[in-house]
Amino acid sequence: MSTTLLPDLATCDLADLTAAVCDIPSVSGEEGALADAIEAGLRACAHLEVLRDGDAVVARTNLGRERRVVVAGHIDTVPIKDNVPTWRRTAADGVEELWGRGTVDMKGGVAVALHLAARLAAPRWDVTWVFYDHEEVQAELNGLGRLVRVHPDWVTGDVAILGEPTDGGIEGGCNGTLRAEVRTTGRTAHSARAWRGDNAVHKAAGILDRLGAYTAAEVEVDGLVYREGLSAVGIRGGIANNMIPDECVVTVNYRFAPSRTTAEAEAHVREVFAGHEVTITDLAGGARPGLDSPLVAGFVEAVTATTGAVPGPKYGWTDVARFAELGVPAVNFGPGDPMLAHADDERCAIDQVRACAAALAAWLA
Repeated sequence: MSTTLLPDLATCDLADLTAAVCDIPSVSGEEGALADAIEAGLRACAHLEVLRDGDAVVARTNLGRERRVVVAGHIDTVPIKDNVPTWRRTAADGVEELWGRGTVDMKGGVAVALHLAARLAAPRWDVTWVFYDHEEVQAELNGLGRLVRVHPDWVTGDVAILGEPTDGGIEGGCNGTLRAEVRTTGRTAHSARAWRGDNAVHKAAGILDRLGAYTAAEVEVDGLVYREGLSAVGIRGGIANNMIPDECVVTVNYRFAPSRTTAEAEAHVREVFAGHEVTITDLAGGARPGLDSPLVAGFVEAVTATTGAVPGPKYGWTDVARFAELGVPAVNFGPGDPMLAHADDERCAIDQVRACAAALAAWLA
């Protein structure tokens, strides 16, 4: 089966490249075709060493520079909702936008990285360009996490830039994330004789009351203020509509400031739901802003000079946390409004894709 090819990475129009990347479907677990196209495009660049593990592709310069920068982005998306292939539309304010799945999260950032990887044959520092799979699903499947475990030398450097959507600004660090199941138990009975049972769903009201009364913290970390959150994201219970449920499970998601350890986050959730059975199902620590790194400070200066954007916090979890675990300071920087990530009307301003490319190129070149 032939590989779907991307246009020439170095010479094509950046908007056309972004559309081409988005138009190769790559829902999590189905990234193979896009990974093949990315690998083929990068192997055409004589100045790059290209490596591959599964559906993760790494390309790097080996110029013997004093420092190495890592620029990374995930190539998978959430499921498509009648929004591939992409289309262009001019907004009421005259802004030209590219619409479709992945334009924001985060194939705009991937296109910027591909374009610059091909164009910058002699950057001021050596650069490693990382395009990885399985970011939109469980943490244990994450392609960058796999590279960290299996090929840590492929992704190490002095600073990392993650092309997640930041509306063209810099977002330092990220919140951690914890998912837990909070369970109540009861006793089954026929609903016609409900008094003989003990309704576990009714008992869940206490869990929801605690969530409703919960006040999320705002925590300052290295000059940036991170907003926390503790929310119910799912509830299940009962096996038939004529039976009293003997179990109810409320799934909660805790987004916590990067100053908290994962152990502290878990302890906090267990304290909030004291008296209930709590099972932690997913847990990933956050990352501090990293803005005190001299290389990051230089990047902030370059972006501010180009776009005027001032650094802010990243409220969601991103893979900057994986770089933080490696001791590599990392920030988020990419085109697209994060509020439109995963939306059916996902869209990105084309000028913002170009601006991000210009700012990153100015810093690297």
